[in-house]
This record gives sequence, C-alpha cells and structure tokens, in this order.
Amino acid sequence: MAASTTMQWAPHDYQLLAKQDAYRAMEAELAKLYATAPEDDSAKKTLQKDFEGFKKLFTRFLQEKSPHINWEKIQPLREGAVLPYADINQRELTPEVCSKLLSKLVVLKLNGGLGTSMGCKGPKSLISVRSGLTFLDLTVQQIEELNRRYNSEVPLVLMNSFNTDEDTEKILRKYKSCQVKIFTFNQSRYPRINKESLLPIATDVSESNLEAWYPPGHGDTYKAFAESGLLDQFIKEGKEFVFVSNIDNLGATVDFSILNHMVNPPNSPSCEYVMEVTDKTRADVKGGTLVGYEDKLRLLEIAQVHKDHVDEFKSVTKFKFFNTNNLWMKLSAMKRLVDKNELDMEVIVNNKTLADGLGVIQLETAVGAAIKNFDNAIGINVPRSRFLPVKKTSDLLLVMSNLYDMDNGFLDMSAKRQFKTVPLVKLGSHFEKVQEFLRRFENIPDMLELDHLTVSGDVTFGKDVSLKGTVIIVAEHGNRINIPPGAVLENKIVSGNLRILDH
Repeated sequence: MAASTTMQWAPHDYQLLAKQDAYRAMEAELAKLYATAPEDDSAKKTLQKDFEGFKKLFTRFLQEKSPHINWEKIQPLREGAVLPYADINQRELTPEVCSKLLSKLVVLKLNGGLGTSMGCKGPKSLISVRSGLTFLDLTVQQIEELNRRYNSEVPLVLMNSFNTDEDTEKILRKYKSCQVKIFTFNQSRYPRINKESLLPIATDVSESNLEAWYPPGHGDTYKAFAESGLLDQFIKEGKEFVFVSNIDNLGATVDFSILNHMVNPPNSPSCEYVMEVTDKTRADVKGGTLVGYEDKLRLLEIAQVHKDHVDEFKSVTKFKFFNTNNLWMKLSAMKRLVDKNELDMEVIVNNKTLADGLGVIQLETAVGAAIKNFDNAIGINVPRSRFLPVKKTSDLLLVMSNLYDMDNGFLDMSAKRQFKTVPLVKLGSHFEKVQEFLRRFENIPDMLELDHLTVSGDVTFGKDVSLKGTVIIVAEHGNRINIPPGAVLENKIVSGNLRILDH
C-alpha cells in the first residue's frame, strides 16, 4: 500500500481559505438574521442595505493584512496643504455677501451618540450643558439666529442612529415654530461580531436586543446621507456645500471665512473638502492628524500607527495639528464619490467588552478619512475656540462656567479672561456621572483666573467659590473635603479631611 499523502498548503493559501470560510459563515448567519425580520417592505429594504454595507466592510476587514500604515511612506505636508486661518480671514464680508453664502449651505450635525460615558440615558445631544439648554437647543438657536439675521434658510440636518432616533424625533416637535427647517436621517445598523468566532452575536433583528447592534461610525455619513434622498434634494434646491461636525462640539459654528473660501476661492479650482485642524497640545496627542501619503492628504489616526511609532505620532513638533472633525464638503463631489463607489476609508476595528464579559468587535469608519478621495482637499488651521467638545464632565464644567459668555446659542470666551487659553481641568471618578457631578457643586465656581484644576476623591464645593491659578484638591479614601461657601483658592493644594457641618 502506498504511503498516504497530505496536501500541503502554502501559508497564504491557508489564510485565503480561512478568510473565505469566515466570509461564507458570516453570509449564512446574516441570511438567518434577515429571515427573522418582520414582513415589512421598507424595514426589509433598509435591513438589506445595511447588510450589504456591512458585508463590504467585513470583506475589507478580512482582506487587510494590517491596520497599520506604512510609516516610511509618510511625507511632509505639501506647501498650501494646511492654510493658516488668518490667510483666509482677510476679506470683509458684507451682510449681503453673507446672505448669499448661506443660501448655498447645509449644516449637518452628527447625532448618533449616547450620553452613557457621562452616566446619562438617551441621546447625548439632549444633555443640559448651559443655562438649562441642551446641545440640540444651542444648535437650533445658532441656525435660527443666522437665518433671522441674514434672512436666509439654512437647513439643519441631524444624522441619528437607531440609539438616538426615537428620542430625538420626540424632542424636535418643540422646534416647530422655529425659523429652522430640520431634517433627520439614520445611519446604518450593523451587527456586533463575536471576537473569537467572527460571527454576529445577534440571533434576531428585533429592536429589543440593542446590545447586539451598533452604528458603524461617522464614516457612514456619506452613504446614509445619499440613501436618505436628502443629498439629491439639497442639490436640486441649489445648495452646494455642507458643514459637518459633532453635535457635542460647541465651537463648531458656521464660519463665513471658510465658507467664502470654498464658494469664492482666491485661486481656482475650488477645493471640494476642507478639514478644520488646530494646533496640537499635550492634551491632544491621541487626536488624528493630517499627513502626506502617496501624494495625497490623509487623516492618520493613532489606531493606524504601529506601537514602534506611537511616541513619534504623539510628538507636537513633528505632527503639529489635529483634526477637529469640523468638515466642509462640496455636495456634488460627495454625490460623485458615492455614486461611483469611490469612497475609500480605512476600517477601524473597535474592540468592546459587553456587560456579560463577552469580547466583541465593531467595524467602523471615520468621516474625515475620506479626505484623500476629494479633489483639492485642504486643511485650515483654525483657532482653538472652534474646538470645544464636551466628552467628559471636566469639559462640562468649563462650558458651564463664567469662562464663556453665551448669546443666541453661541459660546465665546469671556472678555474678562486675561489669557485666551482654556484651563486644564481633571476631575476624579466621583465626578464622572453628570448627576453626581452636579450634586457636588452648589453653583459653578468662578474660573476666570484658573489655569489648572485637579480634583480627586470625595469633594464638594459650596456656593460662590473662586478658583485661581493652579488648584489641587485631593481627598484620600475615607476622607471628605467640603470647600466652604465664598472660599477663594489661589495656587493652593488642599488635602486630608475638611468637613463643614450644618448647624
């Protein structure tokens, strides 16, 4: 009897077969999920589109050898790739010109996120951030003031997710009398993948099993905006540009200088895409940055950087700017790229651990990663004031304080503050959740002269406290510090145990 032989596969053949098996298994599971959908034509059509988009992303995930960029291919930014804001802010714009500019504009806010990181339920946009007003209230106020002042009709578009859509729609009813037309559309709903099996964790498509699904990042904006029909609608109405930003960035307001640069470029041809960047500080070292790569502008995120180059990526001297995610795009260019399927955004693998300890992955894309697909794309180095995100309660403390004045939804640094830099604020775990954070302040301290604040442990603040210079307050475990009403802390370290007893 001849000796039996075993077929030997080359490593790449084995990997190819494994990927083909993974894709076929995923396709089979998606078919099972689709079969659980209710017999509703529109729901099935939406689900089919979502699954088609997900399969494309999953295929790319399987095909990509490494999420890391080839560090050797990074090039210095070409001349003119990032323009100083001062260079485009030199032309005087009359009210008539501003009105014409606004007639071409659509404002799109990314509204898919929940407030879970700050201990809130529901859409993050509905968190009260200033004088009882939410992110959404402030956004609507801003657009309404523009429309009133310049007799324009700038529409506000919200990209919701399945997590935020229902609650947002309920709230929108209160704006019916406002001078703002508000439109909404939903981004896709993709299945979370078991990290080990690379299969969906969902067993049916019911809305009750929300943990099994996720919105696939704001890179989904292009496809979802087009599929909603709004992209075509606005183009037919004569709109030419869209300003996209995160709804939790209170500095992301309509800027006439940037809009004018796109509508009336000093040197033709006009640019199809503008990314607002700002100077990187040591607090921003993980933020995405613009680089030259294969003769195009490219957004480089820390997730794409091999560990050997992470320190270099964080350098504020080599990579001087970071992406604010305030983006301006030509609508016709967006339509061209979507219609021709020419949008190429890197797959972001987001690892998560569910409440039951199960490891899952979410495949996502970032809206700024599409910069390389647009013609004549540029960055504009904007003032730091245009980047005012509220991601944590430490950010919330800043925007609630007297550091900022508010007028018709617009927040501006107070003229009373001597230095126009924002204080560095670090709040400990006792302040993480909004309700607990609010409970610890009888009112928000005077922070006009504050440079740095660190608070750790069980600390509460009485009424009318003033914080100046560098203030560090540390209550050790088991101790409590109550800052008394009217206290003025200037360049102070407070530690130990300090309780003010009621009597």
